Amino acid sequence: MHPEKSDLQTAIRNYLESRPRSVRWREWLSGRRYRLVPLRDRSRPLYVIAYSVRDDAHSGEMARALEHDWIEAPAHTREKYDEILFRAPQLVVIQLDRTNVCGCLGHRHVSVREAPFAMPHDAFGSEHAGEMDIAFERVRDWQALPLSDTALDAKFLHGSRLNDFHAKQFRLRLLSIVLHETNHLVSPDEPETSVRERSLNFYRDALAHYTENAIATLSLTIDRSFSRLE
Repeated sequence: MHPEKSDLQTAIRNYLESRPRSVRWREWLSGRRYRLVPLRDRSRPLYVIAYSVRDDAHSGEMARALEHDWIEAPAHTREKYDEILFRAPQLVVIQLDRTNVCGCLGHRHVSVREAPFAMPHDAFGSEHAGEMDIAFERVRDWQALPLSDTALDAKFLHGSRLNDFHAKQFRLRLLSIVLHETNHLVSPDEPETSVRERSLNFYRDALAHYTENAIATLSLTIDRSFSRLE
């Protein structure tokens, strides 16, 4: 992790704890929680997952997608986001919701709605934060690439391997939406077709990479099992 990212996390935690007790109590009673998550190989942005306490498990899935699934994706597909991430706001808030009225997967916000981050603060370098919302139930039901998703799904039999695949698939969908909306934050005038193509290519390549490695590991396990029987 970049040292400056670690310092930023500490500064933000201190800032959140330094707010008036009444503000913090109201926030706690409302069930609002925050989780700070970096991209491990990037100096920015630091993502803040804003979520309801009842959705703690899903915020954990989002955090795992950002912190682990990102770095496990092939280098060449991560490199497509080099400039975008470099130009991103130092702090990006992800409002994690179950669903939304419009039926979209997510949106970038022109202005920040999450109260603690709505105004620039010394804790995050006096910069304006960026913000997006993501509806995770809609993302779960989303068929990102129906044909290739079905083809990859068919490579796994029922059981734990298939469950692992579906969990990874969901997290990569979340991650691709985060990257998609981060792209919009950085380049609001870039055509939607271009932004979508980049994020779908990331999703496709990352999922194919995972599938290839998972099947190779499974084949090796089977080979070793048969070797012990000989």
